[in-house]
Amino acid sequence: MNSPNLYLLIALAPLAGALIAGLFGTGFLGRFVCKKGAHSITILGVLISLVGSVMVLMQTLNGHTFDGPVYTWATIGDATWQIGFLIDNLTALMMVVVTSVSLMVHIYTIGYMAEDPGYQRFFSYISLFTFSMLMLVMSNNMLQLFFGWEAVGLVSYLLIGFWFKKETAIFANMKAFLVNRVGDFGFALGIGLLYAYTGTMHYGEIFAKAEQLAQLSFPGTSWQLLTVACIALFVGAMGKSAQVPLHSWLPDSMEGPTPISALIHAATMVTAGIFMVARFSPVFEYSNTALSFIIVIGAIGALFLGILGIIQNDIKRVVAYSTLSQLGYMTVALGASAYSVAIFHLMTHAFFKALLFLGAGSVIIGMHHNQDIRAMGGLRKYMPITWITFLIGTAALVGTPFFSGFYSKEHIIEAAALASASGVWGAGFAQYATLIGVFITSLYSFRVYFLVFHGKENFRNPPAEALGEHEALQGDPKESPWVVTLPLILLAIPSVIAGIWFIDPLLFGDFFNGVITVHPEHTVMQTLAEGWHGWVAYALHGFVTVPFWLMVAGLVVAWYFYLVNPSIPAALKRNFSGVYRVLENKYYVDWINEQVIARGVRCLGTGLWKGADAGLIDGLIVNGSARVVGWFGAISRRLQTGYIYHYAFAMILGIMALLTFFVLTVQ
Repeated sequence: MNSPNLYLLIALAPLAGALIAGLFGTGFLGRFVCKKGAHSITILGVLISLVGSVMVLMQTLNGHTFDGPVYTWATIGDATWQIGFLIDNLTALMMVVVTSVSLMVHIYTIGYMAEDPGYQRFFSYISLFTFSMLMLVMSNNMLQLFFGWEAVGLVSYLLIGFWFKKETAIFANMKAFLVNRVGDFGFALGIGLLYAYTGTMHYGEIFAKAEQLAQLSFPGTSWQLLTVACIALFVGAMGKSAQVPLHSWLPDSMEGPTPISALIHAATMVTAGIFMVARFSPVFEYSNTALSFIIVIGAIGALFLGILGIIQNDIKRVVAYSTLSQLGYMTVALGASAYSVAIFHLMTHAFFKALLFLGAGSVIIGMHHNQDIRAMGGLRKYMPITWITFLIGTAALVGTPFFSGFYSKEHIIEAAALASASGVWGAGFAQYATLIGVFITSLYSFRVYFLVFHGKENFRNPPAEALGEHEALQGDPKESPWVVTLPLILLAIPSVIAGIWFIDPLLFGDFFNGVITVHPEHTVMQTLAEGWHGWVAYALHGFVTVPFWLMVAGLVVAWYFYLVNPSIPAALKRNFSGVYRVLENKYYVDWINEQVIARGVRCLGTGLWKGADAGLIDGLIVNGSARVVGWFGAISRRLQTGYIYHYAFAMILGIMALLTFFVLTVQ
């Protein structure tokens, strides 16, 4: 039942598709693979991975797990570094989520990128992305984890800058690459610390020594070693999963084509950090300080990054800030030791967020690639499939009872409240941040929904600022082709029912037994289980809870502000211009990064170059020593006259000096 060959097939099938489409479809080794061949080969590879992943999930549910090597990468002294797989329920769930969303994105791409000259290259990249993420989630050691971690970063760089002749795309992919390098530096330090004190890269062996590590102090300090290691690992997660302050790359990643926005934001790169912390729960559980750090960072993102979505006019950027906020919710759950809730929200979010991104892409196709929501309106009757599926995704995102997002998001809010009641530092802030975030999420989500699908048909005569480089739409928008709408329909189904199907086993069953570790003193999940009475009762109770009415309030405010009385937002913008300016500049995080940190680093580099390198090393040490030797040589050269009597006189002076020395020093 546990066949490494099956696991290799799942991981390598997308890689094979990526290599064939990339090498033989782009002109690199010829153009033997046409457009149809490129999408057929890559879709087949991802389909094989999906079918295999479902088979693996069925096996793990029956108790068949695997933890072993498949290849020895290097042996250095007593250290052996291997490529291996850890296949358990957590891995299998992630494999199904990654491959299912990736398959929908592949199919969708046929319609979205149909006229793009880089068609084969794009399919190669997204298939390579799938391979990279599979290697990350299937790894059983930190070496392979780091490989997958860096691989998704590399491919995201290629995909964000896919339109490489576009200046903003080049800036965005470089920004993503550099910001993630900051996070990855911390991640590498965390891996290095664990390896230095355990002597192994293997998860199981590290987790077995976690209790011993918890007794150690970081050298030269009184800090707990595991606290330093966990925070360093989480810094890596802050980069990959776009947590404050390493979040600024994610909204700019919208410069890439819409399909990759769905793949990055829904099921691959940004979920890597959430998965990693859950996988390392046996280590994180020993550091309450690290957990408090995590819950505070998550709460800041859940609230303040969501607020930025309210003022965005680019439909994709609104959904991007929604992703930042929802990642904050997942991180709050991690900090509350509710790891299974974080993974549950990761799964439900993957479906409805992919649906929202692909729905936004369908709207963009209908609007001839104008992404400004001010140039839309009234699209409901022209794009009915896109409309209803986008509404379903919105309902799931805001936490409407009975929709998938409700079950996962509501439990995160409850987990934060329970953690606050048990005295976890920072959990009180997280509780209120996640509650206020419900209203914010509903407000920006329904703002987009109303402005795009209801109200005045602004596409007929859009405001000048909404046109940009685009022209006003000629004629009526049309529904997207079936290769675009089919993935929307297929993603809408789990966006409705995934919460109902999976909440019992994932949160209150034994699905994560032996996979995720929670110490007895962290009682959040135990308390949640005591109050669980089934999905129907929970959803019905949801209609009388504070989060539900906050969601309704956000819906009503959005309806009134943007459909009934649109003069109110304009008045608020005028009267609170200072606040609006802060939000428009994204809390000046980009300005600080570019003008303070980046410029400061450049100034430091220039100073070290001119002062230390050119001045001290080259000028004083290297060139200075050469000048001293030259000066000494110039003087000594004058003593070499070639006359014998000069040399005899020098010898006599030397003998006299030696005799004087001995007479004066020897008693």
